[in-house]
Amino acid sequence: MQPSTAASSRRSASAAVWIAYAVVAAWLALSSIPVLWTTLISLRSYVDAFSAPLKWIAPVTWEHYARLWVDQRFYVNFGNTAVVTVSVVTISLTVGCLAGYALARFRGSIGFWLLIVALVFRALPHSTLLPSFLAMFDAVGLRDTMLSLVLVLVAINQPFTIWMLRAFFAGIPQDLDDAAMVDGCTRLQAFRRVIVPVMWPGIITTGLFSFLLAYNDFLISSALTNADRMTMPAAIAGSIHAESEALLMQGIAGAVSITVPLIILVAIFQRQIVSGLTQGAVKG
Repeated sequence: MQPSTAASSRRSASAAVWIAYAVVAAWLALSSIPVLWTTLISLRSYVDAFSAPLKWIAPVTWEHYARLWVDQRFYVNFGNTAVVTVSVVTISLTVGCLAGYALARFRGSIGFWLLIVALVFRALPHSTLLPSFLAMFDAVGLRDTMLSLVLVLVAINQPFTIWMLRAFFAGIPQDLDDAAMVDGCTRLQAFRRVIVPVMWPGIITTGLFSFLLAYNDFLISSALTNADRMTMPAAIAGSIHAESEALLMQGIAGAVSITVPLIILVAIFQRQIVSGLTQGAVKG
């Protein structure tokens, strides 16, 4: 390749990179506008937040957050959300890791059909599954309990978790298992001491998706639980559509309160998430 051609290729590649950066920056700016705007109006009075013409500078108030968290006892809903999400993620990852590892190493056709059945169950709309769950929990007396909510969310999330983790395990050479067992490990010890450390980015990525399902759930929580047992999205749903100015502003403050932990979580685990996605967890 001649020098002029090589220099032209480098300039083209550099221009393409800068264009890609500009597109990503524009997308990030547009995606940030709703979050920033919601945060801004949550710190204003109702009159200033929805004034016309728009007031760019207005007094800051924390009144809506105080009423939401103290008067409306939103901290109870926050605690419910924490219990539900931690329980769902823990159960889903424990079962998903064991099942995904077994299916990745199993060569028979039964494993394939089990995955297909799991995928079909995961594809069903939640609204079609909900009546069956409601009837079952009414029969055994588990309606309006945290346990019922956790069980349903795990049942809905588990097929996706198994599929995702199986894709990770399938990408790990079986030679690692064999080498560990030659050194004296049992199958379970090889899984725990050798395979899981290699799989850690994939586990973090899958755990994040499980977390998002449980954390953002509205339909299941609002149908299975009432009042103090609701999670945060279900608890603020009524406030968002309320005609009362005070309740509306509290609902906006609640929306911001729900978003902040997600931003913190992604910021903490961003490296593991990127590493997990690039390993091909979303290919299977």
